[in-house]
Parts: sequence; C-alpha cells; structure tokens
Amino acid sequence: MAMELLDSLVGATEFSRNPRPYIDRASDGESIVILKGSRPTAVLIDIQTGRRLDHLDSLEDDLRLLAVALVRMAADSGKRYDLDDVLGELGIELDDEDDGDGEDNED
Repeated sequence: MAMELLDSLVGATEFSRNPRPYIDRASDGESIVILKGSRPTAVLIDIQTGRRLDHLDSLEDDLRLLAVALVRMAADSGKRYDLDDVLGELGIELDDEDDGDGEDNED
C-alpha cells in the first residue's frame, strides 16, 4: 500500500516536463498527487471521478439545506408576526407615498 502511494506522487516540475504518463494513469482511474516543494498541492483524477465528486458536493449542499430546514421545523412555534406589528415594535413607519426608489418624495 505504501508503495502504491509513493507511485502516485509526482513533483510539479516532473509533471510539467512529462505530463503524458501521469495523464494516462489518471485516465485509467489512478489518482496522481502533484507535489510542489514536497507538499501535496493538486490531484489529477479521471473525468468519471471528477463528475462523481461534483455530484457528491451537490448532494452535500442539499443535505446541509435539509438539515437547516429540519432544525427550523423542529424549533418553529407556529407563531407568526404581522409586518406592521414588527415595524411598530421597532419604531419604524413606512410612508405610503414611498415608491421604493430610495429618493425622498417630499416637495
């Protein structure tokens, strides 16, 4: 296993000089780790793996949104507030003549 990991490592300079064998290996399903200054900086993967990772990212986003929705549903008391009541509590008065353009309509 350790040898397989070592075989999947390539320096950035070597990769830039001779990318073809690494691209071929990645297209066969192997993950190639590109090192810069002995530190892993990138991974070369095949298209199918990239698409699968994109799909997993999308599913992760959906799951995160679902978790937020479930927490909100569990914590919802069912009480609703009228906008005018909230504005009144905050001391905010909406002018009926306000057309929403952000300009003062007073003459």
